[in-house]
Amino acid sequence: MNIALLLQMAAEACPERCALTHEGRQYTFSELYNGAERAAHHFLSAEVKFVALMDVSSPAVPIALMGAAMAGVPYAPINYRLSEAQLKPLLDRISPAYLITDVQVPERQGWVVQRSGEFMNLALSGETPELTWHDDPSAVAVQLFTSGTTGEPKAALLRHEHLVSYILGSVEFMGAGEDEAALVSVPPYHIAGISAVMSNIYACRHIVQLPNFDPKVWLALCAEESVTSAFVVPTMLSRIIESLQQSAMESEALASIRSIAYGGGKMPVPVIEHALALLPNVNFTNAYGLTETSSTITLLDPDDHRAALEQSDGPVRARLGSVGRPLPAVEIEIRDEGGAVMPPLQSGEIYVRGPQVSGEYEGRSVLDGAGWFPTRDAGYVDEEGYLFLSGRADDVIVRGGENISPGEIEDLLHQHKAVSDVAAVGVPSEEWGETIALAVVTTAGQVITEEGLREHVRQHLRSSRVPEMIHFVSELPYNETGKLLRREVRQWFATKAL
Repeated sequence: MNIALLLQMAAEACPERCALTHEGRQYTFSELYNGAERAAHHFLSAEVKFVALMDVSSPAVPIALMGAAMAGVPYAPINYRLSEAQLKPLLDRISPAYLITDVQVPERQGWVVQRSGEFMNLALSGETPELTWHDDPSAVAVQLFTSGTTGEPKAALLRHEHLVSYILGSVEFMGAGEDEAALVSVPPYHIAGISAVMSNIYACRHIVQLPNFDPKVWLALCAEESVTSAFVVPTMLSRIIESLQQSAMESEALASIRSIAYGGGKMPVPVIEHALALLPNVNFTNAYGLTETSSTITLLDPDDHRAALEQSDGPVRARLGSVGRPLPAVEIEIRDEGGAVMPPLQSGEIYVRGPQVSGEYEGRSVLDGAGWFPTRDAGYVDEEGYLFLSGRADDVIVRGGENISPGEIEDLLHQHKAVSDVAAVGVPSEEWGETIALAVVTTAGQVITEEGLREHVRQHLRSSRVPEMIHFVSELPYNETGKLLRREVRQWFATKAL
């Protein structure tokens, strides 16, 4: 089954229902479907190997995604916040492509580069051509670049069969009423952005797009569009709560909200406790998933939240800090370093298996012989099967739902003449989930200040890479084989024993 069939079914079942609102303009399911068919025709005519979108959320997202699927061309959304130096090697890996972007990029042979407005004009006007779909469930539908243990992004491959399995296993077709609207504010290059498009289309639910998150704008849009559901990362929820606490008027904006799902990073328990107290009538769901698993694999559902809140302590209350239990078709195992399956309450690496699990990167699969995917996340399950995350095996820092490689920051600072050695680690943050901390060894005879280091990072990398905590130390801890002991560095910041 091709993922474009999800849109076709919705367009046939409710053609004139509002499918999407963007900056006040509404689009029906029929318009999106016809637009995707026209887009597919242009993609095929261009004879490209990829369809890429490098932009904020807009109507071009579902049209490009589904049009690429109809044309049998992988869809590869790109982070529009990347610097030119970071962007070039990614574009090299998807050449030639049909690129939809408002960002100025150098000309490339065989490429079609189109501004999003021009693309939408083509997609929404003219005749709808007859089109024979490429319907191979094992074909790659989406290629997402994801950070790992090093600074070089990996290209995760999601095939039609993986994405369709996730949607059919978790969403009821036409399950949404005409009064339901979902506010989507996650970026389109994130797996949550991809799954939000597909799941809401299949449910025939109205999507309301917010291109750039701002808590006050988010609240205003909830009121304006009578939003009933939303997905947020922990940082977003924290800022929404702050706005609600500052003004009683803001709470009225959420009169229509029935459910809020959150994920993309570890949610600080105090934040969700505040949210539950402020919004007692809202159903909260914690969703844990990865790019390589086609999105969500475990859920802490609304009943779990309510049950935990009713307890003052004990294992049930503790589940407010968990990510819930696996979806019906998903299996979870916790394994030690030798591969042995661990019993409940024993930590290890999280492995996952199921029909929605890809576990595949460009040129290689990391699934074992039995189909298990090593997530590189660490955690444990309790006696009832609730999964608790205790860290990441690969030390990636998750700040506001964004994966940040420590090596990216360290590589930059190692080039600074005043820096002899440096370690970047993630430390807990109520606002961001994690924030960046640096332990720095200065070069003898050189002087550098904390603000000087921050400014250096700010000038060369994105603002999200700027460290909030910096400590100067005489040396960093290494083991006998020369491996940096990051856990000890984290402990320094936890105890301030520097």
